[in-house]
Amino acid sequence: MAGGAVTRGLRSCGAVIAVAMLALAFVDAREEPALFVLCALVAGTGYVVALCLLGRVHGADSRGLALCLLLAAVWRVPWLVQPPRLSSDVYRYVWDGRLQRLGEDPYRVVPDDPTAAALHTPVTRRLNNGWVPSPYPPGAQLFFRAVTAVEESARAMKVALVACDVLVVAVVLRLLAASGQSRWWSLAYAWNPLVAIEGAGNAHIDLLGTLALVVAVWAMVRRRRTAAALALAFAIAVKFIPVVLAPLFWRRIRPRDALAGTALLAVLYLPFVHQGRLPEGSLRAYLTEWRFNGPLFAALRPYAAPTTLAGLALLAGLAVATWARVRLHVDSPAAWAWPVAATLALAPSVFPWYLLWVTPFLYTPGTRPLAVWTVTIIPTYVMLALERVHGPWGLPWWLVAAEYGAVPAAALVTSIPFTKERTA
Repeated sequence: MAGGAVTRGLRSCGAVIAVAMLALAFVDAREEPALFVLCALVAGTGYVVALCLLGRVHGADSRGLALCLLLAAVWRVPWLVQPPRLSSDVYRYVWDGRLQRLGEDPYRVVPDDPTAAALHTPVTRRLNNGWVPSPYPPGAQLFFRAVTAVEESARAMKVALVACDVLVVAVVLRLLAASGQSRWWSLAYAWNPLVAIEGAGNAHIDLLGTLALVVAVWAMVRRRRTAAALALAFAIAVKFIPVVLAPLFWRRIRPRDALAGTALLAVLYLPFVHQGRLPEGSLRAYLTEWRFNGPLFAALRPYAAPTTLAGLALLAGLAVATWARVRLHVDSPAAWAWPVAATLALAPSVFPWYLLWVTPFLYTPGTRPLAVWTVTIIPTYVMLALERVHGPWGLPWWLVAAEYGAVPAAALVTSIPFTKERTA
């Protein structure tokens, strides 16, 4: 395909994604589930086609890239200005931040406890799962406190996390330059429909962790080892998921760098230590009670305890990361994305926003199946929305089969070219 045709094709894909995302912003998944799924799949199809075209873009054309990034900003606007409709987690963020500013411990105060009633505002009364304390690690708690110091609202959280979204794009551009890749691949992140839904739309804290993780990867590529260790430590302090990437740092950072990262984790956790115990919050309840979109976990549950299966998920991610440390270069996107994906695949719950952690690394054929997963998981929002009306979560088997089956299918189509490169 000639260069001009490729550019026109990309513009067409961008237009399709924009129209679908703008429409999707105004579709209520509870009232019009079929229309929601249709718009999501149209946007997702445009995105996957765009990924196939991006590898054929030649030349810099900074103005063209800037216009494409601006287009991504445009379809985020309606998501940003509306209240979150697909998830109410943001209200828990406001609650946790408010508690800290009032001198309370979010790991010990239960929102539904009658003695905590006076601590609520009309905003925090909208939080979900009020029967348990906070599940979020201290790095996330620090962010919640900082944002609520400005304003205790979902709007403030949205703005702060959209700022993280913008910064991820900026760091991805730097990462692409450092690894000798075309800057056009930044659209693999910026045009991903899931990113807009979860950042501007639902304001999930995973975007903050994603930002810290991509900073860690960029720092590793640039051999800024202390910065890389600190960034990974902060990412782990936002959510535990990236801990499985630790093997990728083996012998790439110095002992003093690892010590610096460990010290940062200790500093973040220290304010929440109670009677010599690290904060747990509702983490144990999450492992034993929460179930959504985790077919492998469900299949294995009759044979092992939830904590055992959680350990298995952790070991799977560590094993893939160890393999990637030996076989893939430090700037390989597959090395950073697949360990996280392996862990998520075995998790008790796989909510759409969990896949944000892999979205900065979708710019090679080796991660194309994961790009497809970020698209096929979007219809599960319908079940999350309907749960508020009809009761407990549950996904029909055919929806789960379509979501997860698309990943190996995409792997077969793209013939994942994992290279056998080694790195010092």
